[in-house]
Amino acid sequence: MNNINMDHGCVLQVRNLSKKFGRGCPHCEKLTGPEFGSNVCPKCNSVVALHHVSFDLYQGEILGVVGESGSGKSSLVQCLYFDQQATSGEGYLSYYNDGEENIFQLPQSKKRYIRNHLMGMVYQNPLLGLRLGFTSGGNIAEKLLTADIYHYETIRERGKELLTRTEIPEYYMDEKPKRFSGGMQQRVQIAKALANNPPILLLDEVTTGLDVSVQAKVLDLIKCLQQELNISMLVVSHDLGVIRLLTNRTMVLKNGRIVERGLTDQILEDPQHNYTQLLVHSML
Repeated sequence: MNNINMDHGCVLQVRNLSKKFGRGCPHCEKLTGPEFGSNVCPKCNSVVALHHVSFDLYQGEILGVVGESGSGKSSLVQCLYFDQQATSGEGYLSYYNDGEENIFQLPQSKKRYIRNHLMGMVYQNPLLGLRLGFTSGGNIAEKLLTADIYHYETIRERGKELLTRTEIPEYYMDEKPKRFSGGMQQRVQIAKALANNPPILLLDEVTTGLDVSVQAKVLDLIKCLQQELNISMLVVSHDLGVIRLLTNRTMVLKNGRIVERGLTDQILEDPQHNYTQLLVHSML
């Protein structure tokens, strides 16, 4: 039973989330982390991707997660979207059984329900989020079908609406994303992720590899959609410019641990942890 307070507009609470790759040993947590500059256990070579990560996500909020490659950012969203099995920890979703069940301990069928009905995911690599051999409309239809929406005209109209909303001309609906630019592929992926009207959207490095001008358009789109739909978002990025533009609050990850958290403006203007200071100075 969840004893965590889900009041005050909190939609997702995560406590002590840990993810370990490898067999593990009693030394893993003691000999890894920011103070060791590594998340690889020197005794058994297991990777401690996340260790005791805790946070709250509120209604209509964009929460940022920032850190260098290998900090655990992608492992975090993959555990939340059930692409990876969390090693331990608790997660409570207000939209699922009133936040009474630990989502990380649910059977696969219930995890699929949450994934298909209550969450959307936009991956860094569109190949992970799209079927490039399907049409744009077909990709959106796939998400709607998993959310138990089967009426053809409903699916078709929803596809047109989402493509328009993500600034893709309607005539691209029957075109395959494999012929699109990277920026257009990301916009189709965003449209697909929004298809089931999820209250929570997870975004993993969505602008990496895009031209600067295309990045700006994608970020503006995300910001506009969040304001229009009042979705709660978790935005993962190594780019503090993205974090500054999009997020209200930010967590800084290093070697699988949160080293700093707070209001985004506060963290960027007056970073306290030496690692955060390094990140901020590298942006200047």
